[in-house]
Amino acid sequence: MNTALFSPFTIKGVTLKNRIVMSPMCMYSSHNEDGHVEDWHFTHYVSRAVGQVGLIMVEATAVQPQGRISAQDLGIWSDEHVAGFHELNKQINAHGAKTAIQLAHAGRKAMVDGDIYAPSALAFNEKMRTPVEMTQEDIQETVAAFVEGAKRSKAAGFDIIELHGAHGYLINEFLSPLTNRREDQYGGSAENRYRFLREIIDGVNAVWDGPLFVRVSANDYHPEGLTAEDYVTYAKWMKEQGVDLVDVSSGAVVPAAIDVFPGYQVAFAETIKAGANIDTGAVGLITSGLQAEEILRNNRADLIFVARELLRDPYWPKTAAKELGVEIEAPKQYDRAW
Repeated sequence: MNTALFSPFTIKGVTLKNRIVMSPMCMYSSHNEDGHVEDWHFTHYVSRAVGQVGLIMVEATAVQPQGRISAQDLGIWSDEHVAGFHELNKQINAHGAKTAIQLAHAGRKAMVDGDIYAPSALAFNEKMRTPVEMTQEDIQETVAAFVEGAKRSKAAGFDIIELHGAHGYLINEFLSPLTNRREDQYGGSAENRYRFLREIIDGVNAVWDGPLFVRVSANDYHPEGLTAEDYVTYAKWMKEQGVDLVDVSSGAVVPAAIDVFPGYQVAFAETIKAGANIDTGAVGLITSGLQAEEILRNNRADLIFVARELLRDPYWPKTAAKELGVEIEAPKQYDRAW
């Protein structure tokens, strides 16, 4: 049986052996608070490559120290971070998987010492700190930090870069009218709210010639917030700038009650894919091979991002293949049991 899930996917010269992506998930394991890769990261990521995941995406990695979600997050704000990522990529690639890094800035959701920054001085909720509204100089410094992060990602040997524009972090805060109340060229209209991301994409593309993804939160779950239809417009602009794929998640820009069920975000990926004619990734409670196959065969998305299920089962590709009635190549060390 030929399956969509285990068919290769080529994007800008990079070929994934299957459509399974390990979704970026924070590990909070840089215990020295210096942003460096530690032993845990090698165990965690390389084991999923052994498990035959096609693309391993490293967790949200901060381009500035004050852009960390937590003090234990990985970072790429320094040249000193490159060597650890280079070795991690080498080990992942050795097992046939490609690698990606998610470049991130937490914005007003950063939980680190010192000032935190956002497009507007609005706290996420009553328990979190009020951020400092970014000056235009702050904005340009942060754009430059994303570009430097992309340079370091290239030096470290990543195959793909993803920009984290979702889950209420800094890029998402600029995009949404719920969190962006600016009255300058970075606020107001959709075009102005997109300007920050536009400048990051342009800057990254000037130093990076590989595939570029952007993760978005395609629904704010708020009557005055953004919907997937709004993100069709953003995705069209992204495509014009050379973005190759939109990784479609949702929520977390403001506190909201979300009706969660298996595949609850797939329709958003489908809407953006059809409306913007751009490749998309689907994520969110995708736990079975049959479910993933349905998404791909019906052209609802192009890649399947698997998160918590890969925490539970590092060998989920084998589990999915068995469910679909197909055999996939085993790591030679495991052939006797595969």
